[in-house]
Amino acid sequence: MEPVRTCVGCRSHGSRSSLLRVTIHDNRLVIDERKALGGRGSWVHDEASCLAKALQRKAFVRALRVSGSPDTQTIEKRLNGYGNKVNGSK
Repeated sequence: MEPVRTCVGCRSHGSRSSLLRVTIHDNRLVIDERKALGGRGSWVHDEASCLAKALQRKAFVRALRVSGSPDTQTIEKRLNGYGNKVNGSK
């Protein structure tokens, strides 16, 4: 069985492979593509609605236990479609 994680955006459960892992590095939210970076991580669906909800509710800050407001530029680029794979490939 594959581990189950909870999306910080929509709060639904999903398999580890179906969610993005987000960590913090130098006060910046970073998408952990390999899901192997050290430290605390939060999980979110790779959908604009979940990313937007998580940013709006400041769910990453709570899940990662960070004080202040980290730089969300990487996540916002993903939300706006920058960095998505061509033709839906993974």
